[in-house]
Amino acid sequence: MLSKNNIKLSLRLLCLILIFSTSSAFADIKLPQLISDHMVLQRDIKLKIWGWASPKEKISVDFNGKKGKAVTDADGNWSLELPAMKAGGPYTMILKGNNQITLSDIYIGDVWFASGQSNMVLPMERLKERYPDEVAHDNFPEIRNFFVPTSANVSTIAEDLPPGQWAPAVDENILKFGGTTYFFAKMLYQKYHVPIGIINSSVGGTPIEAWMSAEAFKEFPSYLEKIKNVRDTAYMNNLKKDAASYVPPKVVQPEPDKGISGPIKWTDPNYVPQNWHKFWMPGYWADQGVKDLHGTLYFRKEIEVPASMTGVPAKLFLGRIIDADSAFVNGEFVGNITYQYPPRRYNVRAGLLKPGKNIIVVKVTNTAGKGGFVPDKNYSLNANGQQIDLRGEWIYQVGQVQKPFNRNNSTRSYRPLIAQDEPTGLYNTMTAPAINYRIKGFLWYQGETNSGRPKEYGKLLPALIADWRSKWGQGDLPFIYAQLPNFMEVNYSPSESDWAQLRQSQLQALSIPNTGMSVGIDAGEWNDIHPLNKKDIGERLALWAEYLAYGAKDLVHSGPIYQSHTIEGNKIILSFNNTGSGLMVKGGGDLYYFAIAGADKQYVWAKAKINGDKVIVWNDDITNPMYVRYAWADNPEGANLYNKEGLPASPFETDN
Repeated sequence: MLSKNNIKLSLRLLCLILIFSTSSAFADIKLPQLISDHMVLQRDIKLKIWGWASPKEKISVDFNGKKGKAVTDADGNWSLELPAMKAGGPYTMILKGNNQITLSDIYIGDVWFASGQSNMVLPMERLKERYPDEVAHDNFPEIRNFFVPTSANVSTIAEDLPPGQWAPAVDENILKFGGTTYFFAKMLYQKYHVPIGIINSSVGGTPIEAWMSAEAFKEFPSYLEKIKNVRDTAYMNNLKKDAASYVPPKVVQPEPDKGISGPIKWTDPNYVPQNWHKFWMPGYWADQGVKDLHGTLYFRKEIEVPASMTGVPAKLFLGRIIDADSAFVNGEFVGNITYQYPPRRYNVRAGLLKPGKNIIVVKVTNTAGKGGFVPDKNYSLNANGQQIDLRGEWIYQVGQVQKPFNRNNSTRSYRPLIAQDEPTGLYNTMTAPAINYRIKGFLWYQGETNSGRPKEYGKLLPALIADWRSKWGQGDLPFIYAQLPNFMEVNYSPSESDWAQLRQSQLQALSIPNTGMSVGIDAGEWNDIHPLNKKDIGERLALWAEYLAYGAKDLVHSGPIYQSHTIEGNKIILSFNNTGSGLMVKGGGDLYYFAIAGADKQYVWAKAKINGDKVIVWNDDITNPMYVRYAWADNPEGANLYNKEGLPASPFETDN
């Protein structure tokens, strides 16, 4: 039998267990990342508010004079609807359960879900030299941005987005906005004065299939097989075993870097270069007499700096460099970037420059491809409103040669599974958790990664559009996307082009109801996959938004879009829609970049002229023409068919 003391002790323990179990059972309300301070909620539609709490917990929401109630299910999930409301704010939302949460500075307006790869998310910080006035003076507290951090998972659909927050377009926050979405939102806000919310869920270098749900691949058996595999525990365990047993190619250790291993570093201003080689900046060393060299090179230039540029902060612009670099001014490190894409813009402290001779040294490391300095970029030193052009003759020396990998010791080739590159990998984590959030429409800027499979894109893009519309359950929401801009070297002969074919696949998606496409073949850069002109792209997307989502049915919202053609003798007559107040040749003169072919599909350049809202195309050597292409190239520089509102015609082919 238990003693009285033992009985008392047991009762105390039981009470403690009950207290702790009771307190743990009543969990606080938890909200999704999107439902937070400074958010923008969609106007004119019933709003869904959701979250998590204890099972069977009563939840109430009070917002803008409207109330909603819910009871959590057995798993602690709850959701409720609030009635549709007009644009306005700022408002406060109070949520009550076992705890109380107060959210503040909430606006009701229009919310756009923006997604894609790097060009959708390229921040205003990268564009600040191109748009200095906007960065310095813009102030739009009713434009809000929610940037979704990168997260990927191929096996599980996430309950919530990665941690993020809503930020208004004021002060330094503007630098964090994606440039495309910023100019899109700014144009709409300035015209309609309705708060704009952007949810930017984008990841650089990712394929379209990563953004699609498993259900979107019903017509794509090869992708369904991939999805089945990555969801199979045995398959994934075998993949892990393969990874564990993989022996990578042996890295042959290079000789020490001469630039830092000698008695005086080559970056030291006291170092005296001997037997260095001439180099013309900008350019690639493979084009200047050096073959198959990967490793570390040092580039040096002496410049004369006037006294008027000293004693103040300066800025060193070194364009773009392939791949990694470190920059030194008079021996002092001023900055570095570890990969090729960002522009090099390094701050030089006041007092570092001196009147007279100054020395700039750039240490460049390249591991693959052509290393060097990308042409047609800004290479200059700027201070006190003055500029020194750094293009021209430099000298260089090789500090370290990268030796080839020894692949003989490798067990086999091995490709690791990277979730953000696989079907559903980003939908599961960066899209699915947002589908309860009511929106105005979708923005999409993607395709570069799929350019090697351009015809397949013509099936994948419609599948993505249908998938997202189905998941959000708001009907045929506007889906507005950016056609790929011009990029890479100009080809002066008609030729095949994956980028042109992908643009054609994008063009074909306009046949889907309530879709729009901004044309950007005049907004790219031949030498940069991340062109800086995001204003034209964003504003052209906004024109489509006005037409599709804001009732501006009389607005000229697009450049000319090929519609149909007829053949009359040796001429093909093209008809267009979206001609606005008329077709025109931008800059005057002749129309360029039309190509024509007969039954053999051997395209040659054609003559072309505008006749009303049509274009007549011919080549005197093609007596029985059948097909026409326009701006069919990676970089159709010189394509000049526009409407009089200044919007470019989309590239196209009639053989479709």
